[in-house]
Amino acid sequence: MATRLPLFPLAVVLFPGAILPLHIFEPRYRRLLADCLQGDGRFGILPVSPGGTVPPAGTIGCVAEIAQVQPLPDGRSNIITRGGERVRLVAVVDAGTPYYMGEVEPVLDDAGSAPGADQLAALRALHARYAELLQRVTDREAEVAALPDDPVEASFVAAGLVECELPRKQRMLATRSTAERVGLLLQVYPPLIAALEDAVTVHERARTNGKGHHHPDIDGP
Repeated sequence: MATRLPLFPLAVVLFPGAILPLHIFEPRYRRLLADCLQGDGRFGILPVSPGGTVPPAGTIGCVAEIAQVQPLPDGRSNIITRGGERVRLVAVVDAGTPYYMGEVEPVLDDAGSAPGADQLAALRALHARYAELLQRVTDREAEVAALPDDPVEASFVAAGLVECELPRKQRMLATRSTAERVGLLLQVYPPLIAALEDAVTVHERARTNGKGHHHPDIDGP
């Protein structure tokens, strides 16, 4: 069943359950934010088309649920959103708003498209390694969340974490096959892990001055 939803075309892919901070500054999206806060706090994020227009009918996006809002003195806002359900754009409708409004319908993965046990085990192992390397190269103390037991949720968590080109991310979001999404992730992880392993080596050598010893403390004058 189609429902109406404010639309925010962006050059970003939001996955269900993922956190996305946004800086709202354009007047039309200030209005979108105000209207959403007076409503159910939800809007749709869709990939932007050339020229900054809304993409065609059939495009898959994701609902953004507003979790936090930080109003700024000049009317801009910083917000934190969380990915909700996936949606398919049915049509753009004229609602008399300065931003796009669309009719959307929910999107679910196809029944029977679950990955095999070997695929899931490989995904979990690669995710754990990738998360470990991210922490080491960024010196982050907080742990990256482990993948959920549910294969669909696990695939979305992993897809939201990995850094890759937008078209591939959009393909992960749009596919209705959990196995295909996991397969794409299994292709993406190895080169990313290899690059992070190199980055960790450089990072840790820099911290020890390349000699296995930490930099000496230098007092100022």
